[in-house]
Amino acid sequence: MSHKLKIAGWLAVGAVAGALTTVQLQAVARNTLTPLPLEELQQLAAVFGMVKTDYVEPVDEKQLISDAISGMVASLDPHSQYFDKKSFKEFREGTSGRFVGVGIEITMEDGLVKVVSPIEDSPAFRAGLKSGDLITKIDDTAVKGLSINDAVKLMRGEPRTKVLLTIFRKDENRTFPVTITREEIKTQSVKTKVVEPGYAWVRVSQFQDRTIEDFSRKVEALYKEDPKLKGVVLDLRNDPGGLLDAAVALSAAFLPENVTVVSTNGQLADSKSVYTAAPQHYLRRGGTDPIKRLSENTKGFLKTVPLVVLVNEGSASASEIVAGALQDHKRAKILGSQTFGKGSVQTVRPLGPDTGLKLTTARYYTPSGKSIQATGIVPDVMVDETLEGNVFAALRTREADLQKHLGNGNEVKATETPMTDAQRAAEQLREQEREVARKRLEEESKKNPGQRLVPEFGSEKDFQLQQALNQLKGQPVIVSKTQTTRPPEKKEN
Repeated sequence: MSHKLKIAGWLAVGAVAGALTTVQLQAVARNTLTPLPLEELQQLAAVFGMVKTDYVEPVDEKQLISDAISGMVASLDPHSQYFDKKSFKEFREGTSGRFVGVGIEITMEDGLVKVVSPIEDSPAFRAGLKSGDLITKIDDTAVKGLSINDAVKLMRGEPRTKVLLTIFRKDENRTFPVTITREEIKTQSVKTKVVEPGYAWVRVSQFQDRTIEDFSRKVEALYKEDPKLKGVVLDLRNDPGGLLDAAVALSAAFLPENVTVVSTNGQLADSKSVYTAAPQHYLRRGGTDPIKRLSENTKGFLKTVPLVVLVNEGSASASEIVAGALQDHKRAKILGSQTFGKGSVQTVRPLGPDTGLKLTTARYYTPSGKSIQATGIVPDVMVDETLEGNVFAALRTREADLQKHLGNGNEVKATETPMTDAQRAAEQLREQEREVARKRLEEESKKNPGQRLVPEFGSEKDFQLQQALNQLKGQPVIVSKTQTTRPPEKKEN
């Protein structure tokens, strides 16, 4: 892998949807010479000339070209993207876990920015923003019609500058302004605790530069607290991904040395790679190996301790790599819901000193050779998020729901195998479940304004965590009676 930086799904604070990506950063742009469609390029030049001379107002030539490139790349799939100067800087900051902003994780809902959750002790957290809040305006700009990346750009800025957010809080049926002072956000991607004697909970919320160092340090502390741990729950729920080398390193902490963790395959020679549980595949800049240190300081207990991995529809990209590797090598039981299904690889190549192109170049595969693109990891045991069921899972967006998403290469052509009555009924049932979930969400929000509708991960009321502990103890697990594996999608001619 030399010194190439592989990234699997960066989470910039303020961007969840649209940030689920697996990318490879390269130091120089490729100079591949391919035949150019001259006639079409002449048309492009002609249109550019007409816009420049005939448009009602003068246009910014550089911005016009930048927008044309952005549109061309965005037409390919949800994860290919052209980076201008500002977005390229933000992208690179996103993988470090440090950036300047308000400190919220967001998605889009009905054309508005929806707060997934405020980062603990961030400006947004201290200002009282809550999960489910809708942002309707950023300063004087209406959010309706903006892309999530545009919204993120407006909320980003320099430290100690202010941004005015207009918030609509559904459960209180009111709109109000909040002025927030931007500051550097430092996210904590690893949380650990002994949930009861002999059993530990390790949560990885995203894969960043510091994740493996934090993971090693905190697991060492866990082991020191209770060296006779009998089981570990690795919690990857709602983990949208991060650095691929961090995912490989985390897998290596639990797996035998040198076994395959993930492979990639595409048209380019350098997109055909196999990554194993070995230091050369997760140490990017040399130096000390935190995984080796962890193993030495804990007598290698992570290699053998009984392990359960929790996943859900929000587990994507790098977290799916870890879950897939541990599942294929039968190192852990996977509990929860079918994952997001982000299994494509993007390569980021600089186009100059401060712009770049992120382009889909490959798919990645679990050790057994399965592509999970638009499919996801299917848990060994389906478990709902609450005793009452998967209350709001039907509302969550997955890779297969994104427009222009890449297939996994194994789709059955729709003309050859038409949708069966059973599949059609399943689709209708899924839509009905979404509508029921929407109504239930509205009703629950009115009954419990400002309250969490699903228990906090790692808390005593965390139903899935309790089932994971039951699995580790050999006790009965309350299996979902309603969850089913989503069928493979069909490919239209």
